[in-house]
Amino acid sequence: MPVATAAVVRRPGAFEIEQVEIDAPREREVLVRIVGCGLCHTDLSALDQSFGFKLPAILGHEGAGIVEQVGSGVAQLRPGDAVVLSYAYCGDCEYCHDDRMAYCSRSARLNFSGQRADGSALVRDGQGQPLSSRFIGQSAFSTHALVMESNAIRVPTDVPLELMGPLGCGMQTGAGAVVNVLRPRRGESIAIFGAGSVGLAAVMAARIASCSTIIAVEKNPARLSLAAELGATHAVDARVDDVVGKIRSITQVY
Repeated sequence: MPVATAAVVRRPGAFEIEQVEIDAPREREVLVRIVGCGLCHTDLSALDQSFGFKLPAILGHEGAGIVEQVGSGVAQLRPGDAVVLSYAYCGDCEYCHDDRMAYCSRSARLNFSGQRADGSALVRDGQGQPLSSRFIGQSAFSTHALVMESNAIRVPTDVPLELMGPLGCGMQTGAGAVVNVLRPRRGESIAIFGAGSVGLAAVMAARIASCSTIIAVEKNPARLSLAAELGATHAVDARVDDVVGKIRSITQVY
């Protein structure tokens, strides 16, 4: 069994650094050495248990790393590949067949049960007790993560891999909301509330979609400045501005 060091949550609000044992990869699984992992608010919600995920657990779902081992049936990845991790999906339901994997009918079991789909544990602590893992397909707050081949996406080896993890969650959430859901037409206006990683990804996607007016609404001046660098045409400071009035003025809607 591969040995890893992980940030384990045994009680709400606290991480404990522990040595853990991870299963060897089974069919269509890959073992990834984590190079970097982002911190998403969903991790914090699970940490304080406002979002239920059975403890003790390993969290983390914005991971990127290097494939170290592959299980049987793995066809697209091999040891040494650089990958960005994302959420798990079954690949067999009507949503997956329609290329809408985010709506996978088995998503809850694959991403939030803390175990494999067959009920088996993936990770055990030093006393041999199972830990909830594969959080949102990953559990990347660890030196290693055992994931499905389908949610490990190969990327070029010359990218700064330690920074790529948020592509698997925050970045695709913000960009996907614009490109796949809102689908703005060239020249349309858009207002984006919040300029964290999700909001900034939405700003960049709106720029790519050729929106003529891209309004970033935020309380943090540094984030507003960054939003402007990444494509926002207007900034609204929610601390001091009349947000609705400012948006109406910018878009000339009264």
